Amino acid sequence: MKKTAKPQRLKIVKDDPWLEPFEEAIQGRHNRVLEKKYELTRDKMPLADFADGHLYFGLHRTARQWVLREWAPNATAIYLIGDFNNWTESEEYAFQRVKGTNNWEIKLPAKALKHGDLYKMKVHWNGGCGERIPAWANRVVQDDATKIFSAQVWSPEKPYEFKKKSFKPDVNPLLIYECHIGMGQNAEKVGTYNEFRENVLPRVIEDGYNCIQLMAIQEHPYYGSFGYHVSSFFAPSSRFGTPDELKQLIDEAHQNGIAVIMDLVQSHAVKNEIEGLGNLAGDPNQYFYPGDRHEHPAWDSLCFDYGKNEVIHFLLSNCKYWLTEFNFDGFRFDGVTSMLYYSHGLGEAFGGYGDYYNGAQDDNAITYLTLANLLIHEVKPKAITIAEEVSGMPGLAMPFKYGGMDFNYRLAMNVPDYWIKTIKEQADENWKPSSIFWELTNRRAGEMNVSYCESHDQALVGDKTIIFRLIDADMYWHFKKGDENEMARRGIALHKMIRLVTASTINGGYLNFMGNEFGHPEWIDFPREGNGWSYKYARRQWNLVDNKELCYHWLGDFDKEMLEVIKSEKNFQKTPVVEIWHNDGDQILAYTRGDLLFVFNFSPTRSYTDYGFMLPEGSYDVVLNTDAKKFGGNGFADDSVEHLTNFDPLLKKDGKGWLKLYIPARSAVVLRKRINR
Repeated sequence: MKKTAKPQRLKIVKDDPWLEPFEEAIQGRHNRVLEKKYELTRDKMPLADFADGHLYFGLHRTARQWVLREWAPNATAIYLIGDFNNWTESEEYAFQRVKGTNNWEIKLPAKALKHGDLYKMKVHWNGGCGERIPAWANRVVQDDATKIFSAQVWSPEKPYEFKKKSFKPDVNPLLIYECHIGMGQNAEKVGTYNEFRENVLPRVIEDGYNCIQLMAIQEHPYYGSFGYHVSSFFAPSSRFGTPDELKQLIDEAHQNGIAVIMDLVQSHAVKNEIEGLGNLAGDPNQYFYPGDRHEHPAWDSLCFDYGKNEVIHFLLSNCKYWLTEFNFDGFRFDGVTSMLYYSHGLGEAFGGYGDYYNGAQDDNAITYLTLANLLIHEVKPKAITIAEEVSGMPGLAMPFKYGGMDFNYRLAMNVPDYWIKTIKEQADENWKPSSIFWELTNRRAGEMNVSYCESHDQALVGDKTIIFRLIDADMYWHFKKGDENEMARRGIALHKMIRLVTASTINGGYLNFMGNEFGHPEWIDFPREGNGWSYKYARRQWNLVDNKELCYHWLGDFDKEMLEVIKSEKNFQKTPVVEIWHNDGDQILAYTRGDLLFVFNFSPTRSYTDYGFMLPEGSYDVVLNTDAKKFGGNGFADDSVEHLTNFDPLLKKDGKGWLKLYIPARSAVVLRKRINR
């Protein structure tokens, strides 16, 4: 009898012996993905073909007619209502159930609808009825007077055609500028796609970022939700402009070598029934988990049932739609921790590996997320996927073939938490370089991270940006050149150092929220009843960084040159971070990446003369100094000096010498080793 070959151990377990006790669970999850993929495709089609729901459902114009289809298993009748029939039910506009399915469709002559018409469905079910926006609607608008949302026929005579037909992101390393279209302008109003393209995109290009991450793109009823309470998953938010204007923005970014990724919300949905999916056809559980898993306990929203094939079809098609219709280059998946655990990660400590394999995980969601990544990378092999995930689940950002979930990156969410804790709880003289270095480089082997000091989360009301934690209200009175007090000088120095040490230790990517690079002084507070529906704090004051009389442009200029230095080292994110020295007593930290040497002095009061480091013999030039006068520093060091290593017979056999530097208090310097040719 022929023996069955023993299955090969997954690489994730081979690489991490601590995972061996959980090998069966890891292999089981891997197998479930393969089983679900087979169940969906029967191996007769690519996953990308399965995810074409947006080409079937929703409103579509053919040569001779309009076709609108919707999945509504609990419906007993559906009527199309809108501008074209005075919003009244009639048999002429009645849907028919597609035989043998739970799908409904209506076919109308081409002249029945025109571009710009508003419409909804009137859905009937046993015991009730209601007006609904189709789940697959790709254009939804709000009436300015009534504030009522409706779907809109979007069929322009000359639809936008991409000038850049093919684009492959060149993001080595990935440098993300996190953006919100609506608040991307000086004016106290909602900004538009066009205003962003004309006014903000050039700044991103000039600053040296190679990727923009757009928030709040999927339509959401409440502006103040920051786009995280989505109602229409296939509709780009009309409050910012038209779908074609979004396409033009993405196209222009691509023409300038900038990748565009989307903050994709599939972790939950808004509870609204008229605008959203909350009760599309009399069954509140059509898209969502039943019982005590129906509502998210912390977000006042609904939780998708990732075990339903129809829901998987809806969400996978959503991923493909944004990639193919709008040419997005990938996604930052929001709320991944919430998806992975029955508890949504709330109140969990995640203190050991057992916490990831104790049966408290939603295997449906794990399977879905893995399928989503496989699909995305099948549609666009160079696509970027990032998981917003705080628990540290192993394998999240590891290829599926190795036993992972196939994300390209995970957000290093520990880093901003660390900086907040340090600034709040530690006096400057107690900052420990060993702790800083460990926190910034402690990550799973084989998984890339996106590191950041702060994102939009740290800028929202109820929290503070780094610059405001460092300087507080003195920003309003002492941020004019020549008028800085000690608090402002401290904040300017540490803001640069925190960014440099975070960006220079990445193993994948770096993220900055728009405006934070120059120390934007205001928190983010969207219009709401509590602030008189004001837009004062839902904008970015670009005039501050443009004003050369103020200190903001020092920080902006530094950020730009910092990115230039990082990009100057080929595949910077892959070069080893080699610690050369740390001394917590002196508050000195030094490490190399390729030919670059990074030296930090976190001491607030002590400067050091001839501080020595053992390095490969040769000559070193300063390429960046946080203390340079052009960045608002004191300019104590002469950065034009060529630094030579000093001979030491004890180090000669290793090809090393002593590099001795003057390191002013509260400053950092980057040097490059000269290559002898």
